[in-house]
Amino acid sequence: WLVIAVGLVRAYLAKGSYHSLYYSIEKPLKFFQTGALLEEYLLIAKYLPGIVPSSVVLTAFQVMSRVFLTWAVTHSVKEVQTEDSVLLFVVAWTITEIIRYSFYTFSLLNHLPYLIKWARYTLFIVLYPMGVSGELLTIYAALPFVRQSGLYSISLPNKYNFSFDYYTFLILVMISYIPIFPQLYFHMLHQRRKVLSHTEEHKKAE
Repeated sequence: WLVIAVGLVRAYLAKGSYHSLYYSIEKPLKFFQTGALLEEYLLIAKYLPGIVPSSVVLTAFQVMSRVFLTWAVTHSVKEVQTEDSVLLFVVAWTITEIIRYSFYTFSLLNHLPYLIKWARYTLFIVLYPMGVSGELLTIYAALPFVRQSGLYSISLPNKYNFSFDYYTFLILVMISYIPIFPQLYFHMLHQRRKVLSHTEEHKKAE
């Protein structure tokens, strides 16, 4: 994710514009975001065959939605790659993941700076809505092109007697954000109160 961040900054300095920066980080974004599937698989496998915690399920939705945006929308619908909304979610993802992995790294080293902990449980307040807004706007921008091209759609009649409308599916994906995003957001707010209040109490005790 640092590679992606550096790529964005270098491309911006070279072009002098934030438009169409997606092309400068397209390959590493696909690689690292798809790689998150392995991380999520290992995380879920850790809890199986027991009950998978709701936080893991929510995180799995987040990872799958990002992979979906990367491949099934941004990669598949070339016309949206120049949309500013793509840069919106890419920047949000990049900052979020740099903070998250820094948090994990310093925690494993048993030397977690308060600034990293604070950033992990505070900046999401802005970054999560920013990322979701970018994702939804990108899907919305892709809808006319999907409808026009019939991308990934299957029409009747066919030998499988099955039809699929990718345009409608994308609309359903957008609707699914309504119940899922608040759960993820409020879960993080709850974690923030718990973690940071515990830190403050620990400091007072010292």
